[in-house]
Amino acid sequence: MSVRDLIILGCSAQQPTRKRNHGAYLLRWNEKGFLFDPGEGTQRQFIYADVAPPTVTHIFVSHFHGDHCLGLGSMLMRLNLDKVTHPIHCFYPASGKKYFERLRYGTMYHENINVIAHPIEKGGVIYSEEGFTIEAQFLDHGVDNLGYRLTEDDQLKFDRAKLNNHGVKGPLVRQLQENGHVEINGKTIKLEDVSWVRHGDVFAYVIDTRPCKGAIDIARDATMLLCESTFLSDSADLAKKYRHMTATEAAQIAVQANAKQLILTHFSARYLDEEVFAEEARKIFPNSHSAKDLRRFELLKT
Repeated sequence: MSVRDLIILGCSAQQPTRKRNHGAYLLRWNEKGFLFDPGEGTQRQFIYADVAPPTVTHIFVSHFHGDHCLGLGSMLMRLNLDKVTHPIHCFYPASGKKYFERLRYGTMYHENINVIAHPIEKGGVIYSEEGFTIEAQFLDHGVDNLGYRLTEDDQLKFDRAKLNNHGVKGPLVRQLQENGHVEINGKTIKLEDVSWVRHGDVFAYVIDTRPCKGAIDIARDATMLLCESTFLSDSADLAKKYRHMTATEAAQIAVQANAKQLILTHFSARYLDEEVFAEEARKIFPNSHSAKDLRRFELLKT
């Protein structure tokens, strides 16, 4: 059975707390496992989440501030220990290549996994394989920092009632799919007469940034937007100073981008209750939710 959910492995900002681990986010999308910004302690959070680390197939690093990457080396070593046979694709800003290499080879071990590095120099489509396409855009954080967008391929869906009405059955369905039309009793049935296109879902990841065009581009029409909201509006001056966002600003991004669902994360340690972020955001974007360590959100099909 396919799984489509987001698991919050940590939702703290730079300083972890007793209840919040450094940030890390696992998106399970059918047979793929997309891990975003594995901070310190991510490997242990997998245990608490009751998820096997070999689920991970792709790792994304937005930038190389410690709370977004200090768990990268231990995750790669864990996957190495588990002797995973599938390749591990790693995406990160090209300017941080030296940091990626230091984290990857920070200790002694015999590497037997296939790590495929994808240093990213410019925004746009950065990777695709059967089933999905990945895009990235540079954000506004004072250092090279990437937002990521995963788009599921569109799928052709047959309308069973229409197939039956037109008498398209058995091998004729395959013939119709391959040729785009089929002849039945002297009548031509076209593919579009009995089918529709389900547009692929979109997951957007926007972290450590001021509001900017890149953030809106990443979040455009997203089924789920995971977005930082380090501060509440009462600390908007700090958000601006440290190039972060408030919950209100994150909600405004969701509105401008026409996102369907907003998950807020990357909370400053000064706040003890995560729910206050969702409460602030809902005034602007009703379908807002606060991340919490080990909380899961279903990626609902549109």
